[in-house]
Amino acid sequence: MSEDRPSGADAVVFRLMYRSRDQLPAQERPDELGDLFTTSRSNNNKRNITGALLLSGHWFVQVLEGPERDVRSLYATIAKDPRHDRVETVSEVHAPERAFARWSMAEVTVPDSEIPLIAQVGEISADSHTMTPAQQQVVAEMRAALADAPDA
Repeated sequence: MSEDRPSGADAVVFRLMYRSRDQLPAQERPDELGDLFTTSRSNNNKRNITGALLLSGHWFVQVLEGPERDVRSLYATIAKDPRHDRVETVSEVHAPERAFARWSMAEVTVPDSEIPLIAQVGEISADSHTMTPAQQQVVAEMRAALADAPDA
């Protein structure tokens, strides 16, 4: 996946953030999450959707970026996924650019500001773990959404 994104209709990107509660059985969680990341990265790359997923305890906070129609379609599918419940839209905005342009799905860690998992090996660079100001802002919003979760 290239860092270059189409201009024109995709010059202004739609960003949707949602929060949900994990329903995965503890013994199946590692394998299910591994499968989720693998499948999501592949599918998101094909749909020109980027974003990040924050995992903490039993809560997910995910940001999806891309063409609005595609992001909304993916979100509708995600909302029906039985691996989680209490799916709630946190925010929807049109942004001048993608915060996570290089990642079809990054995993954000809770205690620090690193983004340890990168979608494609070819995207790894010397500064892969350094967040941009836009990423820092979105990750802060993700962490705030987690903090506001009903039983987080």
